[in-house]
Amino acid sequence: MKDSEDEYCFESAEQLLARKMDYILQLKNAILRLHGCESEYAGTESVTETFQDEAIWEYQVEIFHVRGHPAATKCYAWSHLTGESDDGRRIVAVLELPPVDSPETAVKVTIESELKNAREKAKGR
Repeated sequence: MKDSEDEYCFESAEQLLARKMDYILQLKNAILRLHGCESEYAGTESVTETFQDEAIWEYQVEIFHVRGHPAATKCYAWSHLTGESDDGRRIVAVLELPPVDSPETAVKVTIESELKNAREKAKGR
């Protein structure tokens, strides 16, 4: 008999694939909602952002080909916890438009924008 704890420790390949497909669909819907573009999943790239030799952000960035945008042909998307609640997630979808030319620059631009917004919010208090 299989240990019941083992049943919950590991997902089957089918469960992992189903979860990944659901995630990709959520990102595709966000790209359509945010940018008005249809998209096709093209792959995943790991991105690690460091500050003073310490990893501050590590995630998988999903890459999509987009149709329907006048200038962009790619979009980089991911989700992350908002920190506001245990189940609050934020989806980020960044079009490949200058200065964004890769998953890495999409992450850098997003982090810089979030830091700028946080500083402006703090000043306004």
